[in-house]
Amino acid sequence: MAELPVIVVAGPTASGKSGLAMDLAEQLDGTIINADSMQVYRDLRILTARPSLADEDRVPHLLYGDRDATEAGSAADWADAAHVALQSVIDTGRRPILVGGTGLYLKALMEGLAPIPEVPGEIRARAQARRREIGDVAFHNELATRDPEIAARLHPGDSQRVLRAWEVAEATGRPLSDWQNEPAIAPDKSFRVVIIEPPRDELYRNCDSRFLDMIDAGAIDEVKALAARADTEGLNPALPIFKALGYPPLAAYLRGETELDAAIITSQQQTRNYAKRQTTWLRHQLPGEGGDHPRISVLKYNYSIDGELFSFLS
Repeated sequence: MAELPVIVVAGPTASGKSGLAMDLAEQLDGTIINADSMQVYRDLRILTARPSLADEDRVPHLLYGDRDATEAGSAADWADAAHVALQSVIDTGRRPILVGGTGLYLKALMEGLAPIPEVPGEIRARAQARRREIGDVAFHNELATRDPEIAARLHPGDSQRVLRAWEVAEATGRPLSDWQNEPAIAPDKSFRVVIIEPPRDELYRNCDSRFLDMIDAGAIDEVKALAARADTEGLNPALPIFKALGYPPLAAYLRGETELDAAIITSQQQTRNYAKRQTTWLRHQLPGEGGDHPRISVLKYNYSIDGELFSFLS
């Protein structure tokens, strides 16, 4: 029997992706696989809107909360894990349902990535030590001598991407920009992408109200615990977890640098801005939107689980 396409539920934050994925999983005997770059972390379940324990009891969930705050990760790391998760779900006879709004993750999985060799751990450690020794600007200048194309696109303060480019050049003797021009290795699967795109006013209201719900549910305690861990363990403030929506303003509130109302307003605004960027990306950058990927089909979701939707997913 032919393998059914992988279902992808995509959309901006607070658009209702998780709810639709849950409904589909229950009706199609599916397993939900995370495609959100913040929900991979275990430290901030509430603030990153990870599925609740009750939801995880209703249907199986994979790749949620399986990364520690100390891990930077990458789209390639996630795509590798997602390939394994997809196959494990298929092997058990269930339907894989990817859900998330991290565009680079979705692109990496569906289109594939250039075959960049793994960077040895000792080179990663050397890169981090070198950056600490000479500072962001000088480290960025070093990258510019090795990979001027990538360096021109990156700000010196974008430490994770600058480190990645430096590491690849050091490990392989070739600039990252050169590797990125290699043909991508695409997966041997087909995808049915369902895009949720609520009206902007509705989406922004959802962003605002959901953040208030997060506060009521204990998000501040989560931020307090992670901030305490960061202080105790000396965690690098450039780690991705500390860029989670709402974390910087709420951490500033806990340090006494701002009032709670101001932290909430800032967090809501940042969430709305992020939702707008996600919507733009999904409209213009999502693989398959232009019909140029025969393995990828896209449907704009109209908020009804009906015959048209099920026909598209089959």
